[in-house]
Amino acid sequence: MLLAIDVGNTSIAVGLFKEKDLQATFRIATDRDNFPDEYGSLLLNLLRTKNIDVEHITDAIISSTVPGLIGTFQEVCDKYFQVIPLVVGPGIKTGINILYENPKEVGPDRILHVVAGLAKYEPPLIIVDLGTACVFDAVASDGSYLGGSIAPGIGLASSALVSHAAMLHTVEFSKPSGVIGTNTVHSMQAGIYFGYVEMVEGMINRFKSELTNESSNVTVLATGGYSPIIAGEVEGFDYIELDLNLEGLRLVYEANR
Repeated sequence: MLLAIDVGNTSIAVGLFKEKDLQATFRIATDRDNFPDEYGSLLLNLLRTKNIDVEHITDAIISSTVPGLIGTFQEVCDKYFQVIPLVVGPGIKTGINILYENPKEVGPDRILHVVAGLAKYEPPLIIVDLGTACVFDAVASDGSYLGGSIAPGIGLASSALVSHAAMLHTVEFSKPSGVIGTNTVHSMQAGIYFGYVEMVEGMINRFKSELTNESSNVTVLATGGYSPIIAGEVEGFDYIELDLNLEGLRLVYEANR
């Protein structure tokens, strides 16, 4: 089995593949202060809940937007699963033509999304990642990665609002009954929820207008932890692919065997 680990700024996605089939997924909080033994013990316990024998894990691949945790998870894979992981980074074959001015600046998670998206859908593509950041990426009709836009994610924006406004406090992120709030909690939920819906819809439309020379048939994919919450309200999403990052890891691993 292949152990795929995608380390993000807020959460860590873990997937177990048996050949091409995703057998199990887990999501844990990112803690830069955790030791390898803490992450290793946590992963072992999670695998036990799915009755997965660690001896069946023969390979591993890691992607991380937190450079300081790459070594941590390399040690986890070596010590707890007896495998040397492949690390997504410079020199790794992805098959993607990156047209960014400096390809090294593109986060590995963005490229993984493109790899997985192209394996399943015909380009051009717009990929919207609603996670720690709200990231929009564009893929041309020939499969080239064009670039994209990055905005603060829903969680970051909510935290910033609360931390800089003395009379506001943290509220649950959920869809309110309407946009005109009748109390502070309702007002904050309306502003955050519908504000991001409008932003995402507007950005999708702007991306499509810049991709008009590519094709009129642009497929829009949503991924990231917040996507299921607002996807039903956003006009423009064609598909929700929550495990796009993990599928990208599997494909990159296969390309580099």
